[in-house]
Amino acid sequence: MKSKIDIKKLATIATLGAAAFLAMLLSKMLPPLVPIPPLGYDAKDALILIGGFLYGPLAAASMSIVVSLIEMVTVSTTGPVGLLMNIVSTCSFACVAAAVYKYGPKKKTLPGAVIGLFFGLCSMVAVMMLWNYLITPIYTGAPREVVAGMLVPVFLPFNLLKGGLNAALAMLVYKPLATALRKLRLMPESGRSAKGGKINIGVILASLFAAATVVLLMLVFAGVI
Repeated sequence: MKSKIDIKKLATIATLGAAAFLAMLLSKMLPPLVPIPPLGYDAKDALILIGGFLYGPLAAASMSIVVSLIEMVTVSTTGPVGLLMNIVSTCSFACVAAAVYKYGPKKKTLPGAVIGLFFGLCSMVAVMMLWNYLITPIYTGAPREVVAGMLVPVFLPFNLLKGGLNAALAMLVYKPLATALRKLRLMPESGRSAKGGKINIGVILASLFAAATVVLLMLVFAGVI
């Protein structure tokens, strides 16, 4: 028996994906958080995290993959390596936080969200320290010992600051956004189970690609890209 596709969920996930794409573009206009090397803040993780809090880690992973792909083919100069690092960074943060929030012992509560954000931040920092050590020398050409010497004084504070800012932004936006979505009947009331059925991963990806494509075309016609 085929499960029903919840169109309202798909529309909300696609909208958040498009918002994450725009947040990424706007973030590129900000000065870097760490000047040497220039490492900039990216607000898309906050929107992807909210999608994960609303609909689980699978939705967060799908949004991360699609937004990172669109970023690679539009404004990124780091190619597939940057794509991979984007996905790994966002998923290690948003998917872990969303999984703890949804399935942890204090699931779907404020303490559960705080615990999820803590574990998501710790996961992202640990994963990116390893990935910076392994991957950064490959696409920058810098000697590995030079990158190793930058891990604690440069990459550690950068990842902590970026993750902390995204966690704080998500906490500020999540509650009013969830309340607005409930008032619009785009998600169930708190404590009431959703009966819309499971969402197929392929449909999520297709919806996000469609939303991101629309945003991309608007930006092209506006002369932004």
